[in-house]
Amino acid sequence: MSSLKISVGDTIPKGTFATIPFTEELADHSVCGIPTNLSTDSWKGKKVVLFSVPGAFTPTCHINHLPPYLAKYDEFKAKGVDVIAVIAANDPFVLSGWGRVEGLTDKIITLSDPNAAWSGGLGLSLDLSERGFGIRTARYAMIIDDLVIKYVEVESGPGVTVSGADAVLAKL
Repeated sequence: MSSLKISVGDTIPKGTFATIPFTEELADHSVCGIPTNLSTDSWKGKKVVLFSVPGAFTPTCHINHLPPYLAKYDEFKAKGVDVIAVIAANDPFVLSGWGRVEGLTDKIITLSDPNAAWSGGLGLSLDLSERGFGIRTARYAMIIDDLVIKYVEVESGPGVTVSGADAVLAKL
């Protein structure tokens, strides 16, 4: 992983991500949806929890990282969080499918960061080429309030600690 290029107190660098917003038509899994773009500009005046996984449907991400955010959704909302989003280097169709399998509906937004371009610019990418996965987003979490970073932590090894739902809730 490259060195972190952002810190608490910084304004979040602008990013635009492909996402497929949940609609009822997606619920039966027979349609793919149409990707739209979401800009970090839409987070102005909002409290956002952004967490990153190296890949949808991968064991740690699928079993240990994403599910606690969904299970604790009401706790995040009670602490004033307006938006919860997960970002990964997968394409928006894979992320939409993963979100549907996990039951995210409209509670957690899935954001596509192809080749970890945005994350990499922040020093938050991970080279998993030796496993055949290429460049991925690192496992990290941020709390962003009115576009200002209030918390940013990156996992230093395998597993979910500082980027997990409980760690982020404790910092809200």
